[in-house]
Order: sequence, then C-alpha cells, then structure tokens
Amino acid sequence: MKLGVVSLDGLQVLLSRRSIRKFKPSKLSRELVLKIIDLGRWAPSAHNAQPWRFVIIDDERVKKKLAVEMGKAWVSDLLKNGVFRDVAEEIVKTKSWERIAKAPVIIIACLTLEEMHQYSDQRRKKAEYIMGVQSVAAALQNILLAAHYHGLGACWICAPLFCQDVVRSVLQLPEEFEPQAMIILGYPDEEVHPPPRKSLREIANFNSWL
Repeated sequence: MKLGVVSLDGLQVLLSRRSIRKFKPSKLSRELVLKIIDLGRWAPSAHNAQPWRFVIIDDERVKKKLAVEMGKAWVSDLLKNGVFRDVAEEIVKTKSWERIAKAPVIIIACLTLEEMHQYSDQRRKKAEYIMGVQSVAAALQNILLAAHYHGLGACWICAPLFCQDVVRSVLQLPEEFEPQAMIILGYPDEEVHPPPRKSLREIANFNSWL
C-alpha cells in the first residue's frame, strides 16, 4: 500500500460499522478479545500517557452482578425523574439487564490520570482531564473498528458514567480508575441499517464558521 492511500478494506470497515446490541450466544475466545484490545492501545493519546485501562468481563456471574447493581442505580435515577417504579424497572430490564447479561463479553473502559501532567490551577487541570477522556475515546473507537474488522458486533454504552462507584465496587477497581464507558461485544444477531448523517455543509467549513 502506498503512503497516503487507504485500502478499500479499510474504507469499508469505517463505513460499514454499526452499533450492535443483539448477539448470538456463541462465546468469544480470550485470544480474539485481547487482539481487539491490543489494536485499541495503538490509538493516539495525550503525552503518549495511554491513560486507558480495560476490564474484560466474560464470567456470567460477574456480568449478572454488574447488570443487577447498575440496574439498581438506573432505577433510582429514573425514580428521581418522576418515572413510576414499574415503568422504570421495565426500562432497566430491557435496556440494561438484557444488554449486559446477554452480551458474550463486556469491556469496561476506565481513565487513569496517574501519568497525565499535574497542574495546580483548575484551568489546566480541566484541560488535562479532557485530554485524558479524549484519549480513552480514541482507544474505544479503535476497539469498535477492530471488532467490526474481525466480524464481531459491538456497541459503545456510556452508562458507567452515571454509576461509577457501583462499577468500581463490583469490579474492585482502584480508586484512581474512573469508569468511562462500556462496550458490549459478540457475534451480531441483528442487521442494523445506517442512521442518518448530517451533511458536510452542516458540520464543516474552511477557515472560519461564517
């Protein structure tokens, strides 16, 4: 491949990836999952700090415990929003419990600021934190594309952000690990059509916005 030329295979991976939420019950080999994580770690990161940490869950008991505890947290939030308990529990059952418990593999992505730059003022602290989050996000995009390349389906879910202490407790994470996202992973059992995209004119302009 010549420098600056993207292969058609690479383009197809970018254009055909979809968020998959239903999976076949087939198990995934740990070798394949680690291969996907390995491609994730080649993402760019601020200062090359590589502030991502991943917990891979393939044990049914751990998945179910995580689903139960995260579900309790979501029900609590829904009740605060004025949703009736029976409705809240049904929402959590269909959109949380089943997705987590039935996915062959769950990947919890965490941020650690241990090797990021340390500052005394809030302005730079905030910027450094955002840089860390962006780095983790870049690794997650690599993982999604790598999963698709290997014939797997995956979906990026931000639910851990809303119950970080719950996720820390279930997975026995160090305090400095901040859960950022969850990827559910497996062989796809649904066909998803591409969602609409804004036109280039709506999202990009040269030199200034006006």
